[in-house]
Amino acid sequence: MKILITGVGGPTPRSFAIALKKFAAYKDVTLVATDINPLAVGLYQKDLFAQSFVVPGATSPDYWDAIGKIVTENNIDIAVILPELEVMEWSKRKITHQLPCKALIPDHSMADLLVDKSKMTDILKDLDIVPPSVTFSRDLEDFTAVFEKLKGNFWVRSSSGTSGLGSLKVDDLDSLKNWIQINPNVQQFLASQFLPGRNLACKLLYFNGKLLRTACAERVNYIMAKVAPSGITGNTSFGRLLNEPALVDEAIRAMDHLFEHTGAARHGFFTVDFKEDDNGKPYITEINVRHVAFTQCFAEGGANFCADTVRLLDGDTSFDHEYKMYEFEKDLIFLRDVDALPILMKEHELLQK
Repeated sequence: MKILITGVGGPTPRSFAIALKKFAAYKDVTLVATDINPLAVGLYQKDLFAQSFVVPGATSPDYWDAIGKIVTENNIDIAVILPELEVMEWSKRKITHQLPCKALIPDHSMADLLVDKSKMTDILKDLDIVPPSVTFSRDLEDFTAVFEKLKGNFWVRSSSGTSGLGSLKVDDLDSLKNWIQINPNVQQFLASQFLPGRNLACKLLYFNGKLLRTACAERVNYIMAKVAPSGITGNTSFGRLLNEPALVDEAIRAMDHLFEHTGAARHGFFTVDFKEDDNGKPYITEINVRHVAFTQCFAEGGANFCADTVRLLDGDTSFDHEYKMYEFEKDLIFLRDVDALPILMKEHELLQK
């Protein structure tokens, strides 16, 4: 089998590749890598990828010719599309064209909605599952309504994009105005009630109209947190693998509402991010249309969504299509850092001062 993995300059595609090579029965599979940046480290990781290609950006008019040529000339069976922009382009493509090979791509109506966090928040607000929020343009001059609705501290970020783009905990008007000025590329901001509790993630794998697999984790600390004013870089350094069926139920409730709203098929891989309030009630902050960077930690813990995806696309007849929430050993954590493979261990084994 030959599998194309895109965006290998980012940690998530490389994590996906490791999950297949190290924690699944795909050690001998041939992986082919692409990225738009010739300096992307994944292009040169020969232990993971047999071949590598630099490609045009997803919105370039040359993108599909380049991808089609790679798929055809290398006999690609399955494509794993992970950068958000590429997911969007593949979801558009499948409306009017046959995709060049098998790939787990959500419907465009769902992908388009989820990349716009302000629209997603507005659609979910009646479910009491998202925090009180206000969307505003960078050109807004009077912030009175924002501060009146979100009394006390609030969280502000770009209304689209990933990795905590434009994120900051805001305490006063001056800090908000200064933050807008030093983020000139952010045109639309989303301000939300500040939630001080746990930062949780629920993974959901849908295939051909059915939810098949779920699992949960907690993000505790972030790699290079000190370089971001928010302390959030989008790349977890310390996290916990959790068994939280109530959180899964909330994620499913939100996804059901979004599928009904968009008319999209229940198909694709989604990561629902939650933050808890003072009382431990979880609220959805965003939903990603892809895996996250610590997907190999899930795999090592027994929840190999990467292998599940490949097995489903490959038509593996031994795959169990009954729904399953992955359950982990109690007290299981992971530690990650730049240029180092993650470590899974029990939290009680952490060294003490």
